[in-house]
Amino acid sequence: MMDKTFDPAAVEARISSRWEEADAFKAGREDRKDAVPYTIVIPPPNVTGSLHMGHALNNTIQDILCRFERMRGRDVLWQPGMDHAGIATQMVVERQLMEQQIHRRDLGREEFVNRVWAWKEQSGGRIKSQLQRLGASCDWSRERFTMDEGLSRAVLKVFVDLYKQGLIYKDKRLVNWDPKFQTAISDLEVQQVEIKGNLWHIRYPVEGEVDRFITVATTRPETMLGDVAVAVHPEDERYKDLIGKFAILPLVGRRIPIVADEYSDPEKGTGAVKITPAHDFNDFEVGRRHKLPLINILGPEAEMLLASNEAFLAGLPSNGDLESVLVLHGLDRSEARKRIVALLEEKEFLVQIEPHTHMVPHGDRSGVVVEPYLTDQWYVNVKPLAEKALGAVRGGKTKFVPENWEKTYFQWLENIEPWCVSRQLWWGHQIPAWYDEEGHPYVAMSEEEAKAEARTKHGRDVPLIRDEDVLDTWFSSALWPFSTLGWPDETPEVKRYYPTNTLVTGFDIIFFWVARMMMMGIHFMDEVPFDTVYIHALVRDEKGAKMSKSKGNVIDPLDVVEQYGADALRMTLAAMAAQGRDIKLSVQRVEGYRNFATKIWNAARFAEMNGCKRVEGFDPKSVKQTLNQWALSECAKAVADVAAGIEAYKFNEAAASAYRFVWNVFCDWTLELAKPVLQGEGADPAAKQETQATIAFILDEICKLLHPFMPFLTEELWTIKGEAGPKREAILALSSWPDLSGLINEPAEAEIGWIVDLVTEVRSARAETNVPAGAQIPLVLVDPSADVGARVERWGDIVKRLARLSDISSAGAAPKSSLQLLIRGEVAALPLDGVIDLAAERARLAKEIQKLEAEVGKIDAKLSNADFIKRAPEEVVEEQRDRRDEALERKAKIEEALSRLKDA
Repeated sequence: MMDKTFDPAAVEARISSRWEEADAFKAGREDRKDAVPYTIVIPPPNVTGSLHMGHALNNTIQDILCRFERMRGRDVLWQPGMDHAGIATQMVVERQLMEQQIHRRDLGREEFVNRVWAWKEQSGGRIKSQLQRLGASCDWSRERFTMDEGLSRAVLKVFVDLYKQGLIYKDKRLVNWDPKFQTAISDLEVQQVEIKGNLWHIRYPVEGEVDRFITVATTRPETMLGDVAVAVHPEDERYKDLIGKFAILPLVGRRIPIVADEYSDPEKGTGAVKITPAHDFNDFEVGRRHKLPLINILGPEAEMLLASNEAFLAGLPSNGDLESVLVLHGLDRSEARKRIVALLEEKEFLVQIEPHTHMVPHGDRSGVVVEPYLTDQWYVNVKPLAEKALGAVRGGKTKFVPENWEKTYFQWLENIEPWCVSRQLWWGHQIPAWYDEEGHPYVAMSEEEAKAEARTKHGRDVPLIRDEDVLDTWFSSALWPFSTLGWPDETPEVKRYYPTNTLVTGFDIIFFWVARMMMMGIHFMDEVPFDTVYIHALVRDEKGAKMSKSKGNVIDPLDVVEQYGADALRMTLAAMAAQGRDIKLSVQRVEGYRNFATKIWNAARFAEMNGCKRVEGFDPKSVKQTLNQWALSECAKAVADVAAGIEAYKFNEAAASAYRFVWNVFCDWTLELAKPVLQGEGADPAAKQETQATIAFILDEICKLLHPFMPFLTEELWTIKGEAGPKREAILALSSWPDLSGLINEPAEAEIGWIVDLVTEVRSARAETNVPAGAQIPLVLVDPSADVGARVERWGDIVKRLARLSDISSAGAAPKSSLQLLIRGEVAALPLDGVIDLAAERARLAKEIQKLEAEVGKIDAKLSNADFIKRAPEEVVEEQRDRRDEALERKAKIEEALSRLKDA
């Protein structure tokens, strides 16, 4: 006998063990060696990470696809693994050491890296167990790590090959520099923060013209010591006569050219801009166009670098007074700013200080202001790789879902810059480059190979020093679709599972990960790494705000799983995963799907208590009872709709189809309409047996239908129902997707569907017009067809019970003061005279409509106010739109009810 209630906590661990014991998720199973493969590589979560709601959505979608394709007979490989997450992981371990007042340099590189590995072994598997709690059906036996031996070898080969192909090189360029961690960081690790600062207007003397100045406005006066030019727009009439002349840099007297460049905007500031190529990305490009020198006046900790700085000292006039500037040497940039502003004011170069709010880049982990910093780094020339990656999407080899994300992909790749792949960290893949005494690099798979190359060059053995830098984390993860399969070896897995099928990821890493996988996959494998990229939306809170710890609105998926079960959370996320729309998640929605799980459990218990057992050889096409034919027909439609939804990546539509069939069609109608047959004393035994077998059969199909969304509940029910009746697949996860072709039955749908619509319309009309819940009212069929008359003859008693009707009769016309309903072309009337006060009800509904119109008017006024749209938080604007939609939907229902009453 089934338990009275479904207890997810008791079931989930047991079901997980059953899957593990059966190797249910193992790719390359013997029984599927001839099956068509289906491959998904997991976006590798950081080894430092823990499951957040974005992970929950991402992995739920992947799991739906994998379970669905597994049930359709494919040989599914869902490749799991973790990313070493260079800077994030190093930061965690450094923080632990600082608590013991130990700096990593006190330990040395080897010991520090050993500490990181120890931490990874201790804590790194946390997110794996959390994903398993969610039900992720990965082939966990194949779990990989971006720094395990096989993947590290792939990284070395790719770096060496790209270097020998001339696509990797070392160059001095500007990078995003984190002064706290003293490393280059990627754009993804830079967070723009709005700062209330100042715009300092500084006048630069024009050479040879007494009392003439050109004024520039800057947010960073501390970098002016590295200025090498002043730029003006070529069409700016104010400065045309100065183009080609020179300005004198205040405080130090350096002679700098005044150049014409369209980068300077006449509408902004003074129209003249200081050009500091070593400390600004835009200025760097201006400097390249005009062949200007690069003067770096900051050190790796963002300290002033002046006294021993040859580039800074070169070209300064010998008669200048540098003492007041050189005392700034070694000062932090913020302190230097104060001193420089004071000096400018003292020497009357400062025109004005204007309050100015602007965006300032910060390291997302360090929290400090990021510097554009001139330094030697390793770069990949990705332009030729990008051209092939663009062509693959344009040619349809890889498609984006939703399609609009192709524009983002194209925009990034069309404007791609060299990729800085070196990082000044210790945790990561150390760059395979060794230098001789002359600084010449030897890039090779091993130190022995590098020494051999050096020996060839010099004719003798020479000492080599290895490059200390490590590679950007994205370099190794760019190889993920094929490195995880054993490449560079020609493994059976590479041959069978590459290219993969679907990549599920977020929009924020289309360039940082998706595009790079495309480039590397095409270059090294001569084939795109996946045929489809599904971009899922963000999970926000119920008001539409981004979840953040500072706002206190984070919903922890594990807390939700503990309270409501993994199935309820998964079904919620799937049901809300509409393409292109962010998910507004509330715990109440999860609770609703927990109730759905309870509903299914109760339906299975009802079936059990009413003798609904699986029957050997049951043929759904042979059933004779109209109700059973209709239920099977609706089940067949649901199966087709769910499959179509998943195939089209419309997970919300697939989940809605499953929900609608299970709750509405099966639980609310099939079981309710079957009660007289199952429980009536005079029921036909043959009809009863057929109905019992049909219900048992449909319950099995429901388990299959819902399994991709709610694997724990369905696997438990499959096990329980499998204990009685004929033998079948022991594991639902390995069973076949339903094949209910040939079961669509239009005559059965016409009959039962009409009965369902009739009861639904009567219930709706009663509710809308305030008919007392307990009131028994009559129903009059107006000039009914013969078919309708026959249906009422067969189903009249149950219709009266479900719709709370006193009787059902026929007439040639609708009675006076009756509410008229149109059901599939047939008219039914509800006489309401004496049941409700029709006039009062009309007045009430009209007043309700007026209230809703007023509410919509107020909202429209807000939404048409440009100032409100600009200033209000995004979630507040979205909430207003939702309220408007709800009010209009409610208004339409009341108007329909009022129109019925007007005719009464």
